[in-house]
Amino acid sequence: MPSLFTNPKHFLSILGLFSCIINSVAQSTKPNILFIAVDDLRSELGHFENSTIITPNLDKLAAQGVSFTNHFVQVPTCGASRAAFLTGKRPGRIAELGNNIMQDEFSVKQETELPETFIHHLRRNGYYTVGMGKISHSADGYVYGYEEEVSDKKELPYSWDEFLFDPGKWGTGWNAFFAYADGENRQSKNRQVKPYEAAAVDDLGYPDGLTTQLAIKKLKELKNSSQPFFLGVGLFKPHLPFTAPQKYWDLYDEDQISLAENPEKPQNVAKASLQESGEFNGYELGEEKAGLDNVLSDEYARKIKHAYYAAASYSDAQIGLILDELKSLELDQNTIVIVRGDHGWHLGEQQIWGKHTLFGNALNSALIFKIPGSNISKIDNSIVESVDIYPTLMELTGVEKPAGLDGESFAKLLKSEESQTGNVAYSYYKNGISLKTDRYRLTKYFRGAEPTNELYDHQKDPLESINIAAENPEIVANLMPLLEEGNTGIYDKK
Repeated sequence: MPSLFTNPKHFLSILGLFSCIINSVAQSTKPNILFIAVDDLRSELGHFENSTIITPNLDKLAAQGVSFTNHFVQVPTCGASRAAFLTGKRPGRIAELGNNIMQDEFSVKQETELPETFIHHLRRNGYYTVGMGKISHSADGYVYGYEEEVSDKKELPYSWDEFLFDPGKWGTGWNAFFAYADGENRQSKNRQVKPYEAAAVDDLGYPDGLTTQLAIKKLKELKNSSQPFFLGVGLFKPHLPFTAPQKYWDLYDEDQISLAENPEKPQNVAKASLQESGEFNGYELGEEKAGLDNVLSDEYARKIKHAYYAAASYSDAQIGLILDELKSLELDQNTIVIVRGDHGWHLGEQQIWGKHTLFGNALNSALIFKIPGSNISKIDNSIVESVDIYPTLMELTGVEKPAGLDGESFAKLLKSEESQTGNVAYSYYKNGISLKTDRYRLTKYFRGAEPTNELYDHQKDPLESINIAAENPEIVANLMPLLEEGNTGIYDKK
């Protein structure tokens, strides 16, 4: 019998076949990625010390991975925070501090430019990418105004192989984002709504339940994928309005919910560093209005905190359903799981109800990583930034990262019981740059209102209640060069 290798053409064909098989096997061994974005989920979870919020599914995930207590976002507003996270780049222009940066600029980029996001980069390197819900700023992946008809213009035109959303009875993504259980929304009611709701509905009575069912269905399909996959699931709650099925409200005894430990405006700061809780007050049927000249009653403050907690517990339950399906399909053995809050939220701290400040309450958000094959389980106090997630994922997946990223991989923290000191985080907003170190927060404002420097000693004042910059000029002077390393020129006048 003649050998298959006597004909050079046969040999080359077989060699090519072996090469394809090897490449296919190599690709199939790359880990999948399940990323769950949770809107406005601050760094307060059930497994953290002295916490009363109920998040059993996130607690279970943390027990299998690493939960970071000191994860800081670059910008304390939804669209800009997500843009920095998705690109691994700190904001360098004022436009990059706004919610519309992706819809205005990402949606019109050319594909030949640098990757629009790390999801796009994964897609260019063999990943099948699926998104649903709010991953970028858009609630359903398309560019249109809150009260406009859905367009066919994609916010991230190159990142996704598929983008899915079920708006249910609300009709559009933005209507679903501001949904109430009866099918109405903030826009349809002309803001004549309360900032909370407890409804006698099941989990499918609000949009996040529908998104969860989409995720479960898609996981079953991806089970048989020949490519590694990235599945991004964006949950709305606990973003305002704080709405959730009644059963999640019933988890809590409102009288036992503690009020903010620092409910007063910080000392020695300009009013320009604070905010008037305008987003919260935009729900015009709220029983009380928050503000820098108006403190909520203890009773109403507890109600609003109760509402936030219930909404967070509702999202936690949806995450549990998705993770249960991941395990049932045996995909958990080769899937990186990430849960990230896009920024924090003041729940009465510093007399503020909302985000949009450079205080820790607005900048510190939840972040949990679980990587396959690891036995590491810890609550990690190391400082990490949202821009670090991009290079971390590239290291974990073995995909070469593009040049020009601002973040640094923290993959080693996911594989070690140790924490790391000496890390810093930079954040940008309100004409300011904020530096977080292991001990201090130093914020420098590029404005006329004094004081322009704020210093908080977290060993003595972890709640950021007293600005001590004026009486500690040496500490400020020592930290300022480090802060300037994070100055991207964003506020330069040209």
